[in-house]
Amino acid sequence: MAVILSEVSRTLNEYLLVPNLTTEDCTPDVVDLSAPIVRHPVAETSPLRIAVPLVSAIMQAVSSPRLAIALAQTGGLSFAHQNQPIGEQAAMVGAVKRHKAGFRHSDINTKPTATLGEVSRLLKAAERDIAVVTDDGTPTGVFVGLISTSDFHPQRHDLNDTVESRMRPASTLVTAPPTISLPDANTLIWDRRLDLLPIVTDDGRLASIVLRRDYELHKQFRNESIDADKRFRVGAGINTRDYRDRIPALIEAGADVLCIDSSDGFSVWQRNTLRYAVEELGGIIPVGAGNVVDGRAFRYLADAGAAFVKVGIGGGSICITRDQKGIGRGQASALIDVVAERDRYAEETGVYVPICCDGGLLADYHMAIALALGADFIMLGRYFARFDESPSNLVNLDGQLFKEYWGEGSQRARNVARYDQGETELPFEEGVDGYVPYAGSLYANVARTTAKLRATMVSCGATTLPDFHRDAVLVQVSQQSYARTAPRSGCAPAPAAAANSPCPSRCSRRRSSSRR
Repeated sequence: MAVILSEVSRTLNEYLLVPNLTTEDCTPDVVDLSAPIVRHPVAETSPLRIAVPLVSAIMQAVSSPRLAIALAQTGGLSFAHQNQPIGEQAAMVGAVKRHKAGFRHSDINTKPTATLGEVSRLLKAAERDIAVVTDDGTPTGVFVGLISTSDFHPQRHDLNDTVESRMRPASTLVTAPPTISLPDANTLIWDRRLDLLPIVTDDGRLASIVLRRDYELHKQFRNESIDADKRFRVGAGINTRDYRDRIPALIEAGADVLCIDSSDGFSVWQRNTLRYAVEELGGIIPVGAGNVVDGRAFRYLADAGAAFVKVGIGGGSICITRDQKGIGRGQASALIDVVAERDRYAEETGVYVPICCDGGLLADYHMAIALALGADFIMLGRYFARFDESPSNLVNLDGQLFKEYWGEGSQRARNVARYDQGETELPFEEGVDGYVPYAGSLYANVARTTAKLRATMVSCGATTLPDFHRDAVLVQVSQQSYARTAPRSGCAPAPAAAANSPCPSRCSRRRSSSRR
């Protein structure tokens, strides 16, 4: 007969943290949120760590080079989605890796023969105010000038005129060679009052650009996720079908870490993929695996060589795996089981395999609950889909701004490689599409979220995530207790607090994204 677990499947929403003693040396400014991303010996430091325990989901509605760069700047990590041709995914990874901390790959470029109307539309679409002009309009062409919104006005100048007629030519601009250091480049920017400094090779080609606003961001976010060459770190998703072709291409593109993108990771297909990466490729790039909801599956993937293991099935805001297949587990229950097995595995083998909480996170405080339960870092989809930097469209519905958001199991995504249902197309959906409330800049929102996490940890007497794992005290919440934590009648939440709230049901295309 079937095995029936005696426990109740519980969500993150069913727990609250009980404060511990806060000492005088336990303050938000000393809280260390850094987390290991890949496996390591218990007594040693992980070779890949991030300063902020947030990573973006492997989703089309979330992945973009722009978001990956912004998240790396704030100390997190993004994963380029795998539901695209190998070459396009490798190009996405390469676009991020071409950026050094402070030295950007130019992504807004135009030709001198383009019209002012064309460059005006380009700047408006990219929400930028300056474009680099190269002879062929590419980011590595011969540098010929700059054009910004201060160089022409759509109502004053003929939009059929060429960019060349209004641009500032290279001969009049300050440039620097690729050998310049970042401190010297920033000094030049401030001394010459520049918004953009082109880095130009000896033969006149554009190598990169340095922006004044990046200096300000660097001062605000001092813990960027960068590699030994000061390039931004970026991850990528893979599947269990074309991994023999996809993994080498992503390694060549410079990916720092990979993750098998699957709704159910407890499979021989994931074991085979991990063995290829570990044994045939010699483990030259770490590969995470998942998703799982119990200790058995964790150990299976850890034994196969998983660099980290993702936890969560059916808990995502646009995931309907539980509705369609009756498979899943409350995210809190899943974490409790997997964390216990991770700790047993570390004690038995001397190897610590980090856990990623993926799904079931409706509010910022759920992140704190997940970390307290033992998660090392958190993967977020809807959270990042709300921001300017996500690739989805911004839409106006009844006077309110929303971003489009869809699941990888939806017909819109058609991600057959992730949801292997024995067909070349998806015979049924395991995800839906809808909208999430627009929340503005990633930078401001991540800063707010991490401030909440630090404040929570201080209330729990912890200054590091390992301390939080060890010392956190949690209590289950009764239905009546939960009801009393909701806003009282007549007390609407402030817009900032509501920014991470689910989308209203009237805005969902298929069903409300509030169901989590």
